[in-house]
Amino acid sequence: MSLDANDDRRPLLDLVAAHNRAVLATIKRDGRPQLSNVIYAWDPGTQTARVSVTADRAKTRNAARDPRVSLHVSATDFWSYAVVEGDAELSAVAADPHDAAADELVDVFRLASGKEHDDWEEFRRAMVSEHRQVLRVRATNVYGMAQLP
Repeated sequence: MSLDANDDRRPLLDLVAAHNRAVLATIKRDGRPQLSNVIYAWDPGTQTARVSVTADRAKTRNAARDPRVSLHVSATDFWSYAVVEGDAELSAVAADPHDAAADELVDVFRLASGKEHDDWEEFRRAMVSEHRQVLRVRATNVYGMAQLP
């Protein structure tokens, strides 16, 4: 999805860029949605959200089976919201504290939290022991309602 300067979806993407908490919707085997509260890092240049997930959780298994996902971002006023739709892409599971998956998880933590971890070596070991990986969703569609100030 690419936007031109006059695209009316710009306020929606600005809302997504201004926040880092969302509800991730994946599709369960029975077709119903599975919803999870997540913290995400948004890249406005690629219009991609990245989320740290655990390999054995329902949302991750669902996204691996059916990559169609949605990310619902609500503004603090509750009435403004944006939904980012796209296909999930999963990174490798962190297998070593210094592999590419662990490096990306560090990047996601920094961008999503806006801070540094107190002990990066501990963080990296935890990413391996928790079987963490990154779920990426590049916006192919966005809809919602953004109240302009």
